[in-house]
Amino acid sequence: MRLTAEQIQENWNRLRTIINEEFPDRAEALNVIYDEFEERIMMMPASSMEHFHNAFPGGYVDHILRVYDCALTVYNSWQSMGSDMTGYTLEELKFAAIHHDLGKIGWPGKNGEVYIPNDSEWHRKNQGRIYKVNPENAFAMVPDLGLWMLQQYNIKVSWNEYQTIRIHDGLYDEANKPYFISRFPESKLRVNMPVVLHHADHMASVIEYERWKLGSNNSPKKAVVKKVIGKKVTTSNADATDIFKGLFE
Repeated sequence: MRLTAEQIQENWNRLRTIINEEFPDRAEALNVIYDEFEERIMMMPASSMEHFHNAFPGGYVDHILRVYDCALTVYNSWQSMGSDMTGYTLEELKFAAIHHDLGKIGWPGKNGEVYIPNDSEWHRKNQGRIYKVNPENAFAMVPDLGLWMLQQYNIKVSWNEYQTIRIHDGLYDEANKPYFISRFPESKLRVNMPVVLHHADHMASVIEYERWKLGSNNSPKKAVVKKVIGKKVTTSNADATDIFKGLFE
């Protein structure tokens, strides 16, 4: 599975447009990263194994855009169901979605890529390991390296953005357990933004696995935030009353 050169360029142009239009106060600093690492980011994969997600040239940007669109879709769903979305801004959610996997671009400097082409034909053919992790780099978890990169390039992040990027893998990372499983109100997440992004990332990864399985190479479709005005999801009180009576009378 692969993207065409036109798709890769189109995705890259859309990403740069999002950076400039959605984060105006930070666009100048962000563009330093995207200019410096342009070729690397544009062509890098999102993972190393073909059955994971987007292990092909241009796969990273394709994944980032899909997570971005999934995040807005999940946001719409939570909002329409009456969830409290007032604890964070859409800019914060969009920023975290675009930069949740920034650590995958690797380290500054030549040959700092995280993923490099696998030179073992056996592993490529029998295990689908199209890429391998660059052994020359120091080990770092993707969220940690991404947040460090933002710090290195003097890009300010809010607490909501920091926390959401840091724990976006949800319970796939054991270190995130205290944030997602709590028995006390005071230690629960103060906003649902990390959960929204985790669901979006998981949704995107499943879609990308399905695309690999089906051999599809469609790029993400643009999503928009819908305003919910006076709309409520209701159930039939009569039906609920009848069920209650049937159980307890």
